[in-house]
Amino acid sequence: MLEVEIKTRVEDLGMIRERLLLNHATPSARVHEHDIYYNAPDRDFGTTDEALRLRYTGDGCLLTYKGPKMREYRLKAREELNTGVESGSVMGAILERLGFMPVAEVEKQREYYEYRGALVSLDEVKGLGTFVEIEARTSNAHEDPQEFVMEIAREIGVEGEPILSSYLELLLVKR
Repeated sequence: MLEVEIKTRVEDLGMIRERLLLNHATPSARVHEHDIYYNAPDRDFGTTDEALRLRYTGDGCLLTYKGPKMREYRLKAREELNTGVESGSVMGAILERLGFMPVAEVEKQREYYEYRGALVSLDEVKGLGTFVEIEARTSNAHEDPQEFVMEIAREIGVEGEPILSSYLELLLVKR
């Protein structure tokens, strides 16, 4: 599935939360996410702009592959494939036995909201600060998912330059 998203650094998540609720967004979850990123034995994901991640939440674990960012989009757009795994520790061991090595971890508190068919996340990222992500999946029937995401950003008061880097990339640059 192709995801198209905008990520923006914000100072006040409370203001965005209020705007979402005033616009009748549906809060869906508040979770702690602990992500472990892996690099492949046969290529450097930092060079190929791919990502392989195990995400631990209170509800379980999710394995995610993210393809390279698609440069034809103004916003961040890339293929994303997800599958639940029964045991994150076993999946991590399998990846390591196959030569995949853990390279970094990202921790965040995230609030999810459903709004007009988009997923809005209010994020507090350890070591980075606070952000809003607005994501449209192209399986939603939006003619222009980029414009749809930007429209939602305007409606809920998200301003500022879109960040095209992932949290992983931002943390690695900070190191």
